[in-house]
Amino acid sequence: MHTHTHQRAQPMPPSEASVTLIDTMLPMCSHYQGIKERERYRRHFGVEPPADLGKHDMWPGYGGTFMRSYPQADVGDTAVPEREALPGLFGLIPPWSADIRATRYNYNARSETVVSKHSFREAWLKPQHCIIPADAIFEPDWRSGKAIPTRIARADGAPMGIAGLWSSWKLPNGELLFSYTMLTINADTHPLMRLMHKPTDEKRMVVIMPDDRYDDWLKADSVQARHFLKHFPADQLTASSPEPARGLF
Repeated sequence: MHTHTHQRAQPMPPSEASVTLIDTMLPMCSHYQGIKERERYRRHFGVEPPADLGKHDMWPGYGGTFMRSYPQADVGDTAVPEREALPGLFGLIPPWSADIRATRYNYNARSETVVSKHSFREAWLKPQHCIIPADAIFEPDWRSGKAIPTRIARADGAPMGIAGLWSSWKLPNGELLFSYTMLTINADTHPLMRLMHKPTDEKRMVVIMPDDRYDDWLKADSVQARHFLKHFPADQLTASSPEPARGLF
């Protein structure tokens, strides 16, 4: 039985005053915006959204949504959908975890170490691939000498489908709580993402899937998966910030 995140499982939201600080301290994509319009979700991803779409502004531990291959999609029945959308927590909780606090630090999985990292190894090898629907991600632009939270979205206005891994964790009552993480790759040479984070930090970016590769990614095995870990073209992204920032795309 699929369950929605109950209220006490969610951490307190960061205050408005603390959002900028959190966004500049946490590595990589700790903040993104989910899809809130049900019809837009349905139209772009070709799947029925969960009853609860979760929060719009997403942080580790918040309830959002993800898509995976439908468990019986390969039985040959044309009435069975290719994929399904489920509610889950942002931040992967391994099945062996003692509690849900793993969401606080398992929200991004480095592609270079995902097979050796205990938290992600099982989800990668099984493989439990997912697509995370997003309107935008946020990263700090440090080129002015201070962190400016920058909203990065697709230039064509379409939703992003971010490659990730999912897992399920058994609640005390026996029901399953789903969770997910975003895969990241090196972005030192990416024309846009190399501008984000401190100059001394390694540049990273999430894996944004081309629209026509969603099901290919969901069905790929752990060896094939490596071929999907590529940069999304910088000229197909747009960046904006609350303060003027020179040179952004």
